[in-house]
Amino acid sequence: MTRLHFAFALLPSGWANDVQVVVVDGAIASVTAGVAPSAGDERHQMAVPGLASLHSHAFQRGMAGLAELRGDTTDTFWTWRETMYRFALTMTPDDVAAVATLLYVEMLERGFTRVGEFHYLHHDRDGAPYANLAEMAVRIAEAASASGIGLTLLPSFYAHSTFGGAAPHAGQRRFICPVDQFAALMAASREAIRDLPGANIGIAPHSLRAVAPDELAAIIPLAGADPIHIHAAEQVREVEDCSAWSGRRPVQWLLDHAPVDQRWCLIHATHMTEQEVTALARSGAVAGLCPVTEASLGDGIFSAREFLAAGGRFGIGTDSNVLVGVADELRQLEYGQRLKHRERNVLSGRPGTSTGRALFDQALAGGAQALAQTKAGLAPGARADIVGLDTAHPSLAGRSGDAVLDGWLFATGSDAIDCVWAGGDKVVAGGRHRLSDKAREQFNASVRRLVA
Repeated sequence: MTRLHFAFALLPSGWANDVQVVVVDGAIASVTAGVAPSAGDERHQMAVPGLASLHSHAFQRGMAGLAELRGDTTDTFWTWRETMYRFALTMTPDDVAAVATLLYVEMLERGFTRVGEFHYLHHDRDGAPYANLAEMAVRIAEAASASGIGLTLLPSFYAHSTFGGAAPHAGQRRFICPVDQFAALMAASREAIRDLPGANIGIAPHSLRAVAPDELAAIIPLAGADPIHIHAAEQVREVEDCSAWSGRRPVQWLLDHAPVDQRWCLIHATHMTEQEVTALARSGAVAGLCPVTEASLGDGIFSAREFLAAGGRFGIGTDSNVLVGVADELRQLEYGQRLKHRERNVLSGRPGTSTGRALFDQALAGGAQALAQTKAGLAPGARADIVGLDTAHPSLAGRSGDAVLDGWLFATGSDAIDCVWAGGDKVVAGGRHRLSDKAREQFNASVRRLVA
């Protein structure tokens, strides 16, 4: 049992003073406000819940910054994708473990306490399956275990290069599974996370361009009540190609032909019509927004104001992991809306509301739903995922309540984080993860070899 005492904490009911949190077996056993610290309490100033990065491709952390050289043609998502394929083809299981471990360490240092790993790097470099079909999933689980981050593993089904069941090309060979093999991969992946505390699993049909309709229908039952994540409408070309193939835009096709409900998370959903925005909001699905990656890849800007006005739910992800941080994603989300609408505080919701608080609350609830976490926040029964903020930081000094969130999200970043508990385990202290030096050393050794 661990007893923590915070001078201030953000609870589901709002901010509270003098909060004692009791942790038993990785979960919050009790939360009591208005009590003085007792002799056995570990004392801190300010606590907020950890957030989920609901969409991550861990291996891409290894190539961050390597695709910033303009080629002979217009540089787009599609040219970036070729660089990603080349990098993916070089990685060994040891490389994936080293890269994922550092990434998850960085996530924890920067306020993320759970990750939804959209995992599609399945096979050996020649495309042949490993002896253990889930070898790469095992390495992701090892990285989560070493770092302490909560893991929702989302094995991805990938079969085609584009719409209409086109054959995959050579650069995709490590991703490709027929339906029967994917079912076996799912079983092996469940085994890979079986002993990992707090871990769960879902499925991730990659996208409509990579999954044919009959294949989508065949794999959805593998999810049961677990999460279903899919990329949708990230790029204008994707929307155009989907319309040419089916007569429907990607989001509309999914709403018309798939059982989209609260289990589903549509990643990006950047390019939607007004009707799609409203229909997706009404479906109960979560929009998985990755604002830093969407800006990096030139995807476009999500219709966030309209989606929220229609009652939509969103969470945030780090996707390509080119830059990792709760503050970075939420700030980029709001700033994109400010640039689009030429207004300020676009996503605050109503007059007098803190934009930081509105963004934080939405991302907390949406991330928990998308990763099938039945409890979210600092509440009994929830996983003890807690972020302690440094109230001595210049951008937090003298502030209280929602002003602290505004200071963290809009005027600082990871340097405002002091301590992080993941599943009740204190993995970050003084802003540094206990594995930081070792993880960086192993990452650097792998990446130096890969880029050489």
